[in-house]
Amino acid sequence: MKTETHQGPWTATVATLFPDMFPGPLGHSLAGRALAGGLWRLETLDIRDFARDKHRTVDAAPFGGGASLVMKPDIVDAAMAAAMAVCPGAPAIYLSPRGRLLNQARARELARGPGVTLLCGRYEGIDERVIGARALEEVSIGDFVLSGGEPAAMVLIDACVRLLAGVVGNAESLDEESFTDDLLEYPHYTRPRDWQGRTVPDILVSGHHEKVRAWRREQMEMITQARRPDLWDRHLRRLAEKA
Repeated sequence: MKTETHQGPWTATVATLFPDMFPGPLGHSLAGRALAGGLWRLETLDIRDFARDKHRTVDAAPFGGGASLVMKPDIVDAAMAAAMAVCPGAPAIYLSPRGRLLNQARARELARGPGVTLLCGRYEGIDERVIGARALEEVSIGDFVLSGGEPAAMVLIDACVRLLAGVVGNAESLDEESFTDDLLEYPHYTRPRDWQGRTVPDILVSGHHEKVRAWRREQMEMITQARRPDLWDRHLRRLAEKA
């Protein structure tokens, strides 16, 4: 059996009840220019288009009772079948607060692939059986609950798009961002040198590039230790593995 391969730019396909929410912020700045320039592609599918009644009903009361409604499995599954056909081979992801936390490493993995197929839930979420039937990867953007998956989908797409070739003007800046080597980014300063009595560290205007690099690395380590001890511990483990 021949496996389908995706041709064309990195593609984000979003199954949602609110397709008009897109591209939203993704239509501006770096992502927007890259979208207009054809460096990536955005497709949306309206889940209601797969409903089978005249009212375009997509939800029903949950078995076992509950205050909210659940998106119906037959409708969501049909929508995902269509969405997954847009970019064959792209990971199929359901945005969910119980999912694996999105991090920079996963964003890089997704950016290296053909794209992503995203399912945005609403109400109480989707019927659990669709997750198993479609082998959906559950991804969370943080330990909080949103009204729907659309804002989370935009966050995930933006995190990936900015890593695509040609999107960020100075690609070297990506190597110094937060989470590189499991470290948070160093502080940044610009003109004026003296602002409200607060001055720029002398080392940054010394013209000594090696000392500047050493200072920045030291700042990354200090900030990570203080603010994210979990990342610092992971950084130390990686250093030990390389030793």
